[in-house]
Amino acid sequence: MTKQLDNSNVFSFRALFHNLLFLILFTQLFSFMIPCQATCRKVDRDSLLAFSFGVYSSNPLKWYSSIDCCMWEGVSCDNINRVIHLLLPSRGLAGSISPSLANLSHLSQFNLSQNRLSGPIPDGFFMAFKRLVVVDLSENRLTGKLSDFDKLMSTVKTVNLSSNHFQGTIQYAFFQQAVNLKSFNVSNNSFSGPIPSSICEFSSSIQHLDFSRNLFLGPISEGFGQCSDLQSLRADVNNLSGDVPSDIYKVSSLQELYLSANRLSGPINGILVNLINLRTLSLYDNKLTGTIPQDIGRLSNLEKLFLRKNLLNGTLPPSLANCTRLVMLDLSFNFLEGELSAFDFSKFIQLRSVDLGNTSFNGGLPASLYSCNKLTAIRLAHNKLNGEISPGIMGLPSLSFLSLSGNCLNNITSAIQILQGCKNLRILLLSQNFFDESLPDDDSLIGSDGFQNLQFLALGGCRLTGQISMWLSKLRKLEVLNLSLNNITGSIPAWFGDLPNLFVLHLSHNLLSGYFPVELAGLRRLTTKLSTDQVDQSYLEFPIFSEYNYASSLQYTKLSYLRPAINLGSNSISGTIPTEIGQLKFIFFLDLSNNNFSGSIPDIISNLTNLEKLDLSGNHLSGQIPASFKNLHFLSSFNVAYNDLEGHIPVGGQFETFPNSSFEGNPGLCGEFLPHSCSGQSETTLQKGTKRKFFNWLSFEIGYGISFILALLAGLKFL
Repeated sequence: MTKQLDNSNVFSFRALFHNLLFLILFTQLFSFMIPCQATCRKVDRDSLLAFSFGVYSSNPLKWYSSIDCCMWEGVSCDNINRVIHLLLPSRGLAGSISPSLANLSHLSQFNLSQNRLSGPIPDGFFMAFKRLVVVDLSENRLTGKLSDFDKLMSTVKTVNLSSNHFQGTIQYAFFQQAVNLKSFNVSNNSFSGPIPSSICEFSSSIQHLDFSRNLFLGPISEGFGQCSDLQSLRADVNNLSGDVPSDIYKVSSLQELYLSANRLSGPINGILVNLINLRTLSLYDNKLTGTIPQDIGRLSNLEKLFLRKNLLNGTLPPSLANCTRLVMLDLSFNFLEGELSAFDFSKFIQLRSVDLGNTSFNGGLPASLYSCNKLTAIRLAHNKLNGEISPGIMGLPSLSFLSLSGNCLNNITSAIQILQGCKNLRILLLSQNFFDESLPDDDSLIGSDGFQNLQFLALGGCRLTGQISMWLSKLRKLEVLNLSLNNITGSIPAWFGDLPNLFVLHLSHNLLSGYFPVELAGLRRLTTKLSTDQVDQSYLEFPIFSEYNYASSLQYTKLSYLRPAINLGSNSISGTIPTEIGQLKFIFFLDLSNNNFSGSIPDIISNLTNLEKLDLSGNHLSGQIPASFKNLHFLSSFNVAYNDLEGHIPVGGQFETFPNSSFEGNPGLCGEFLPHSCSGQSETTLQKGTKRKFFNWLSFEIGYGISFILALLAGLKFL
């Protein structure tokens, strides 16, 4: 019995020993499987905390000293527990960059982009980081200069300081040690002085340079030619002048060259064609002269060519047709000439937009252009083109924008019949063509599926005759209609009020008569504020000029940017201004000038609180200017000249800013700055009116008194 008990004890002891041994081995094995939690260095933690104390956000950083800083949001550490990444883009941070961050000596990636940080970068900031590879402080509100004693270290590859408020010059020494720099972006700031082309002396392997949208000035010094790996050079929208340095054209690796919107002059050097890898050439809005290089077709990889707004002359080089990868071609606003139909566009199978407007091309519309079946936008406006629009244009299924204004095209009826076959057409600008023809009056001109996407139709300045026809009422998506500067007669159709999207109606300078149709006061886009998702916010293929003022240089990139307007000026419309006009609460421009309107100015116009321009001049309006108009706080242009108005001009508000010419031609008006001062000693119309009322009252009272006395005497005699 004892022996069995002993054996049992031995067995239990062995089992216990084996279990304990297994537990120890398992614990050791498990300890190897779980990594040790890193504990960041105190110097790094304190530096980060000092930075966090200087910034704030609606969603604050949850950095607590009780938690290992290597586990904080946006922070990463290396295997020796030093902070190597600080990445807090788009975090809504405001405040300043603390100098304490310079203590993060192991930092390699630093990104605080797209925040609201302000103030200067601390002195010597870039020199403090000996291991920094990437720094991105773009899209903040940082100010000041790059320190004269600061410089990039040799480890840095990417620097992005774009979209801030930096100023001053960029010093030569800033790049002296940046031998590994690949990308440098300081666009959209206020840097000035010469553009730092010396960067290539030290960073010869750099690939991307962006100096655009600054205040750099003077000629571009040679030096960029030493960047043998350069792929993109942007220096557009500055004040650069002189010739384009020839050494830029020797960088065969270059794929993008943006030098537009400067003051560069001289011819385009023929050695440009050595840039065989070039995909984008943007030299627009300069003062470049001469011709387009005849061998430009050697740039077989070219996809975007922007040379508009220069002083270029000559014809289109035939070799340009060899740039078969062209997607966008813009040569507008130059002095180019020749017969456009002689150029072969058929090889541009990738072409999506072409702008040859405001040049001097002649001949007919180029039929070869209709072979480019990916075209979405064509602008050939303001040339010397003639003839008719051919049915071949219907072979462009994606055509959305067509501008042929300012030419000598004819047969408007045929043009409308053909163009309705372009099913995706949104913008159609045909102004200043079809001279002295009649506006088509066939109500069946437009089929049930014609122009179903048309939003903008311009036929202004054509001297068209006839009346406004019903076929226009079928354009249910129409937002802007311009029929100004024609000889259209008849009345304004009431069905305009049924067009659900119309918000700009331009009928000025015609021979229209009749009354102001009250239906216009019911235009949905002018009476109801539509939500954002109900309004087309898409960008136009080309910007369009303001339709309110032909002398205006304002351009709009979206239809939704146009100011809602009704312009009926310079017609023969008569009657009173209907009170229903007060429903147009979202109108910005209202022009009823030079018509035959009579009666008083409706006080209810003061409900149009968005009005910026109100022109009622040159009519037969009478009565007073409503005093409530001084509450039109956005009114910047007001004109009631040459009417029959009288009384005080309202005082206060925007009326303190309008010139005397806004009120001239109304002898009965008085005001502080007019010849008829309401407080002057000369007898004004107002004073005359007051005296007239007094004498009328006095005559009534005397007559009443005499009648009373005579009646009293008669009564006494009777008694």
